[in-house]
Amino acid sequence: MAIYLPSTFEEEQLALDELTPREIVSELDKYVVGQHEAKRAVAIALRNRMRRQKLPPEMAEEVMPKNIIMIGPTGVGKTEIARRLAKLASSPFLKVEASKFTEVGYVGRDVESMIRDLIEIAIDMVREEKLEDVADKAEINAEERLLDLLLPSTPTVLPPTGEGAIGFGTLPVPSESSSRTREKLRQQLREGKLDERLVELDVREKSMPAFEIISNQGVEEMDVNLKDMLPNIFGQRTKKRKMKVSEAFEYLIQEEEQRLIDMDQVTRTAVERVENSGIIFLDEIDKIAGRESGHGGPDVSREGVQRDILPIVEGTTVNTRYGMVRTDHILFIAAGAFHVSKPSDLIPELQGRFPIRVELKTLTVEDFVKILTEPKSSLVKQYMALLETEGIKLEFTPDSLGEIANFAARVNEGTENIGARRLHTIMERVLDEISFSAPDLKEKDIKIDADYVRKMLSDIVKDQDLSRYIL
Repeated sequence: MAIYLPSTFEEEQLALDELTPREIVSELDKYVVGQHEAKRAVAIALRNRMRRQKLPPEMAEEVMPKNIIMIGPTGVGKTEIARRLAKLASSPFLKVEASKFTEVGYVGRDVESMIRDLIEIAIDMVREEKLEDVADKAEINAEERLLDLLLPSTPTVLPPTGEGAIGFGTLPVPSESSSRTREKLRQQLREGKLDERLVELDVREKSMPAFEIISNQGVEEMDVNLKDMLPNIFGQRTKKRKMKVSEAFEYLIQEEEQRLIDMDQVTRTAVERVENSGIIFLDEIDKIAGRESGHGGPDVSREGVQRDILPIVEGTTVNTRYGMVRTDHILFIAAGAFHVSKPSDLIPELQGRFPIRVELKTLTVEDFVKILTEPKSSLVKQYMALLETEGIKLEFTPDSLGEIANFAARVNEGTENIGARRLHTIMERVLDEISFSAPDLKEKDIKIDADYVRKMLSDIVKDQDLSRYIL
């Protein structure tokens, strides 16, 4: 998943340099409740990364990232901590399930594809930043091109020659009246008076000829951009299309932006950013832990996947369509519930590459109450905002939140423990009636108290079988 920040990379780096581990933890506290140890571990890892960038190049090359394994049940904040950390650092961030990969020879994805995916995310990030830089220039250029389309070929006058003439130019210059007309049109265009007028525009055809390449390599291995190799055959044909001025303006802005961005520079920056500040979140690492059982089935390739992942984590060079990418300094954060297996079931070489291990605690009733109210976009704030679009003012009393938290904790204990995700299910159930009839309600101020929560949930919680299905 791509993480974008409004500020530029340089500004963000400056701000990040000033963040102490304690400040990084307090930033993470805004989005994730509890799990102080895990936040400390990732804050130290991020700070070490900043420290490394200030070292002399010879020493910096030797400092390896301290990869982390997060151990804890689902829904306690493992992914959210990693995601928010990447956003804070303006780093290219990729979340990938380790169980998605299988040993070469079995059906599955090639392990190196995670690096290729990370590069694509970085390219998008850098391109977005560059787009902001050229946005104004692109708009000016697009406006000029649109005025050329709106204004028919203008009469021109030759500059005077002979005695009294300044210079010796013979290029035609626009007449004074056509310049005035152009400025009038510009004014009308900016005021939106021409938005509905039709113009004819040369639009590039995006269709690519359909063909297949048969090869013994996987599709991911053959990461070749044919459009770059054969520019004269693909993607260069244009066709005339009529569109409204407003649409044409948007199209021309995009075309100018692509023209103004130096993609070679974008690629260089993206590769450098991945190599020095990329973060890969390897989820479900426990699903590939455990030795080969010898009984066939999915166990056969578990250790093989670990051996395939090992060189990427240790540091290798991966071939991508944007060039060679070194993985030596990418930070890997692995996570798993480890219900059945233990971190010690991973092969020793892989264990050695994850020196930091932190255990995330199961959420308590108090944690659930905080999750409902404290984060910036907490569940309660989300539901209040959603229903406010229907004109309904929703209010939760403190005892109602306590009751929702109690129900979540009880259902997690009685059935499968899915952590904070249980709150989503319970909130949906509590607000089911209100959400359904919201547009028809006469009473627009609604207060949710503990009695209402109990009324909506009591029957389901009493019946264990029903509870398993619904909550």
